[in-house]
Amino acid sequence: MGGSAGSLRRLSDSEGELISQESEDPRRPQDRQGAHWKNVVGFWILGLCNNFSYVVMLSAAHDILSHQKESGNQSHVGPGPHNKSSRFDCNPVSTAAVLLADILPTLVIKLLAPFGLHLLPYSPRVLCSGLCAAGSFILIAFSRSVAISLCGVVLASISSGLGEVTFLALTAFYPRAVISWWSSGTGGAGLLGALSYLGLTQAGLSPQHTLLSMLGIPVLLLASYFFLLTSPEPQDPGGEEETERAARQPLISSEDPETPQRKPDSSSGLSLYEKWTVFKGLQYFILPLILVYFAEYFINQGLFELLFFRNTSLNHAQQYRWYQMLYQAGVFASRSSLRCFHIRFTWALALLQCFNLVFLLLHVWLNFLPSIYLVFLIILYEGLLGGAAYVNTFHNVALETSDEHREFAMTTTCISDTLGISLSGLTALPLHDLLCHLP
Repeated sequence: MGGSAGSLRRLSDSEGELISQESEDPRRPQDRQGAHWKNVVGFWILGLCNNFSYVVMLSAAHDILSHQKESGNQSHVGPGPHNKSSRFDCNPVSTAAVLLADILPTLVIKLLAPFGLHLLPYSPRVLCSGLCAAGSFILIAFSRSVAISLCGVVLASISSGLGEVTFLALTAFYPRAVISWWSSGTGGAGLLGALSYLGLTQAGLSPQHTLLSMLGIPVLLLASYFFLLTSPEPQDPGGEEETERAARQPLISSEDPETPQRKPDSSSGLSLYEKWTVFKGLQYFILPLILVYFAEYFINQGLFELLFFRNTSLNHAQQYRWYQMLYQAGVFASRSSLRCFHIRFTWALALLQCFNLVFLLLHVWLNFLPSIYLVFLIILYEGLLGGAAYVNTFHNVALETSDEHREFAMTTTCISDTLGISLSGLTALPLHDLLCHLP
């Protein structure tokens, strides 16, 4: 954003003066094409950087709780026989504790977002998000206690939650194609975050130095926002997305056919009745996304630690990291799939994810799967379902919400995944205690 930074400051700080000189769009076609690519690539990078710290914290959850970073010898990092009588080789505290520290601040931010956070200018929000991400890496890297490490995880949560609310709302002022690129970037964050943590620690780098090596990610986020994005423009009414949208009934339509071009933070002018009407229309998309994320994060932070195979060359900590990496690989593939296929009935994805949860929970209880590689395949499939649910939910909301309500709708819908994850963390904690005390 160089010029873009100033334009987005005008966009947010003046509460909504959409840049009028863009409306006639006097630029040459190649200039418009260049701006289009800068924007879609910019949103991909923003998605990547925004979710990166969140993913790394979940990948490092096992190491944070086992707290053996001081040795610097990753081959020995593991939970240790905290419960020698249990077949699960459990940490004293479930990795769901890290999940809750990584998600509850995000939940608070997203709950407040539709009722006032959108009134704050975009630029300070993005700056705060970048600083919190950097602070999380530094705090955990130099921490000498689990409590301090969890404070670092909280900072990562604030960064990710604030960034997601901000950038999803910002997509309302760009062509809808940026939603697909944002989603792909968030999926890329999962894959790159989990793979980089796995690869660097497997290569012998200590968790402390691994986290410090990731400080360039918050810098990239700020550079992409301030120097890469261009000024928002009126959307092209004739495109594939508009054709598809025209075939659907908006959740709530403008009563005035002459409604003027939307302005940034226009949702702040919606009445409570309008907000409630939009929210009711969103339930068809919000509820299945909550269920999808409840099931998959119950698996990720409630069962991954307990899916321990002793007959492999991978130790417990390494198995956990491989689970996280394969899950994120599936998420990245499916969040990048929107141009290949669209899924309107996301309830089917929710039911399939719940089946995965039941199946893996039965294995944890009965131990009937003979090989860790079968679990690898199931976890990859789990990631595919979760990523598809995310990208298709926000795509459907963008298509079926009228222009003047889209910013509010996108901000409100992003509570779904966070609420599902929070519920799964709260449920996984007592399950961990129950199973880890079984002989």
